[in-house]
Amino acid sequence: MSDFFSNGWSLFVAIATVGGLVFCLILLGIAARHKVMANDNSTGHVWDEDLRELNNPLPRWWAILFVLTVIFAGIYLAMYPGLGKYAGGLGWSSVGEYQKEQAEAHKAMGAIYAKFNGKTAEQLAQEPEAMAIGERLFANNCAVCHGSDGKGSKGFPNLSDNDWLYGGSHETIVQTISNGRNGVMPPMAAAVGTPDDVRNVANYVLSLSGSAHNAIAAQLGKPKFAACAACHGADGKGNQALGAPNLADKIWLHGWGEDAVVAIINNGKNNLMPAQSTRLSPEQIQVVGAYVWNLSHGAAAVAAK
Repeated sequence: MSDFFSNGWSLFVAIATVGGLVFCLILLGIAARHKVMANDNSTGHVWDEDLRELNNPLPRWWAILFVLTVIFAGIYLAMYPGLGKYAGGLGWSSVGEYQKEQAEAHKAMGAIYAKFNGKTAEQLAQEPEAMAIGERLFANNCAVCHGSDGKGSKGFPNLSDNDWLYGGSHETIVQTISNGRNGVMPPMAAAVGTPDDVRNVANYVLSLSGSAHNAIAAQLGKPKFAACAACHGADGKGNQALGAPNLADKIWLHGWGEDAVVAIINNGKNNLMPAQSTRLSPEQIQVVGAYVWNLSHGAAAVAAK
């Protein structure tokens, strides 16, 4: 059904476009048949007492220019997209033009990134040029979510604190930037139990990091935490293989406090980071990955050498 409407709309656009051009030629032909009146050729409209509107035919030069314009439009529509799904004789498209420009830009930048190939994050962190490029790439592609300083905000991870959902090695960061991440926690209220059980588990989660909590409720919630341990671990320290957050480090990605934890247990959470491999080349991802790595622990590693 969707193909029918898609093809029908394409056909409608093509017919309307060609029909518009044909109508212009018919209208021009009708106007060209008009003859000048022998006696009074005015339309009867008079302005300022003596300014009369005459009913003269179109000037020949104007008619020729009009026909040439229609011919040009026909040739253009034959060579370029404009008639529904018809791609045009030259096969040109805005997507193809964009990809061509991207390929040329990547080729031009190849010499710049060639000097960084094969280098580790520690080595790239010592390259001022690499870090300057990485900073610009981060500002243009990552800062809108993670902030210009990489410290993130609610719902967007802090990249400068060495607390990693999926691991903080350069290789893992590059993989995350390239392929994106989709962290999903399903609603767990049904698995935990009653609303009181959910609130007790929330207090137990808060107790893991030494945050303010109700100690009695936390003790009651500890057995119920078993429903969460499959992902977060029995000690609540998370699992980087699953992207399950560490609940014992006082770092709260989606808000802190009993109500915030209860909301997460009840409603779950779906955090999506889009893949950047369609926007950045592998060489660019390598460099910006080293920059992100350096935000958290690269400076300390370099200083220790």
